[in-house]
Amino acid sequence: MTPPLPPFGSAMVQDIVTALGLVLVIEGMLYALMAPPMRALIRAALEMPDRHLRIGGVVAMALGVLIVWLARG
Repeated sequence: MTPPLPPFGSAMVQDIVTALGLVLVIEGMLYALMAPPMRALIRAALEMPDRHLRIGGVVAMALGVLIVWLARG
């Protein structure tokens, strides 16, 4: 007998929704607890060249994939 599917359909969809929810929780905590530094970070990001932002984004994605890979095996 297979277990019932989660409310969002498949387990993968539930994992994605959970991950997005956690991103919002963490980001919300940063803005709630450290509003002035977050504002300064946004100002600094606005002044950065696009290339640097793209490199930072690729590095963040790679680290995220590595963390998920290590956590999930």
